[in-house]
Amino acid sequence: MGSVLLLAGCEAPIVYQTAQDRAAVTAAISGEKPGNYYIGRRFYKVDYKMWGWIKKPGEPWKQSQLVMFNEQKTLAPDRARNAIGSDNNYEYKLNGYFSGQKVYEPASDSFYPEFVMTRATVISTNAPLIFPDQRWVDPAIRLIGPPQF
Repeated sequence: MGSVLLLAGCEAPIVYQTAQDRAAVTAAISGEKPGNYYIGRRFYKVDYKMWGWIKKPGEPWKQSQLVMFNEQKTLAPDRARNAIGSDNNYEYKLNGYFSGQKVYEPASDSFYPEFVMTRATVISTNAPLIFPDQRWVDPAIRLIGPPQF
């Protein structure tokens, strides 16, 4: 008779992007109406200060840019609720513009485009995975790579 050994503190199994995720992402992208707005995916990481990934409607996520928010006009949705990171992996319709400036983020030792947001509307609180696996959206794991899809 076989036995299973479970150890306390073991990592949860890795959840990989599925064919259903890819189909849902493809459907969402094809449903994005052209216009003067952006689609944003919140990408919260404990150790970093960037906001997330932004793309134009109809573009694949692999063409998105990781951005820093300029909050002079309005606060990021999670900051406005005083709940930093509570919207990790939420998808938003964003109104605003790229300032043309780059902002230094010290933890990653990199510069990111500055986005001045004027309005954010939640599209999804349970958006399909746009990364190879679920670890990429874990706030505690220091993975910062572009979406693969």
